[in-house]
Amino acid sequence: MTTKTLTAKLSGNLTLDLGGFKLNSGEFSLPLNGVTVLFGRSGSGKSTLLRAIAGLDKRTRGHLVVDSEVWQDADKLLPTPARHLGFVFQDAALFPHMTVRQNLMYGVKRLPKNQPPADFDKIVQRVGIADKLDREVTFLSGGEKQRVAIARALLMSPKLLCMDEPLSALDWRAKAELLSLIEELVAEFNLPVLYITHAPIEVERLANQIVFMKDGQIETIETLQQALARADSPLFDEQGAVSVLIGQPGLVEAGLREIKLGDDRLYLSPTHDIHTPQVRIRVLARDVSLALSDPKDLSIINHLPTTIDELIPLDEHRLLVRLNLSHQQQLFAEITQASAQRLNLQPGLVVYALIKSVAMTE
Repeated sequence: MTTKTLTAKLSGNLTLDLGGFKLNSGEFSLPLNGVTVLFGRSGSGKSTLLRAIAGLDKRTRGHLVVDSEVWQDADKLLPTPARHLGFVFQDAALFPHMTVRQNLMYGVKRLPKNQPPADFDKIVQRVGIADKLDREVTFLSGGEKQRVAIARALLMSPKLLCMDEPLSALDWRAKAELLSLIEELVAEFNLPVLYITHAPIEVERLANQIVFMKDGQIETIETLQQALARADSPLFDEQGAVSVLIGQPGLVEAGLREIKLGDDRLYLSPTHDIHTPQVRIRVLARDVSLALSDPKDLSIINHLPTTIDELIPLDEHRLLVRLNLSHQQQLFAEITQASAQRLNLQPGLVVYALIKSVAMTE
């Protein structure tokens, strides 16, 4: 597969009039590395923008340049097959009268002559469908169908992988397995991804950068850490503020996995095998407690030394405490106003963040 440089960009300004809905993206520029999530409420224009980028609607107007190649301008409209895209839809979009192998080969046979497919055996083995090639797709589970769709997209040797809510129709177990697989494939193949979801947990697990959309327009483009640093982040749902810590996975001992955060260590209950050099740890602010000194006789084993950066009122009873960790990452804690007053919390004060191992997810 093609390895993209960190300087490669996807940039443009696209409009699409669908009658009852209008896309007017405005000027945008996205790095072609990692996962870029298109995020917003239903009807915000996420899928419309992705289809416009893919060239799936010929009514699209504007300009689009991908890694110095013009895909669209006033005089040119590159057809979708020439854009070297892989596409994974919400419903997998497989042919029900074909076997898994036939579905995979259908796309491969339609590749341009100058574009060789990826290694078939490697892809089907890596995606976990090597034992299902001769099975009819009607006998596959939802998660298995999406694995076939992902393999089909990867076999196209795409310059860009587009995924439109690929997990929304799956049960929780299949979602967890596919999230891990997508995370591993992105790292392994160094493939830029445009990913649509309205689920914050998917954004926090996968995104490098986020395109926030509303009413057919791009509102802002932020890195994941920028988006999570805002107390009013659109990513925060009914569970409240969330932090995502990035560390290196260590060994599993006594039922806990070690996560290295610079000189600090976190310990959490492992939920799956990790095959990437980095791991993201999702921590709810309401699961973080604070102490003025390092408590010794406590069942909570995660005690991180931190410095208070900011106190952010949420209402008359609660506030968010933004904490700076020693390894240049940030962590939110949600506490009561009464606790903040009792401990005399102030910016610059060194405190210990206490986090239950069972409260964190990887």
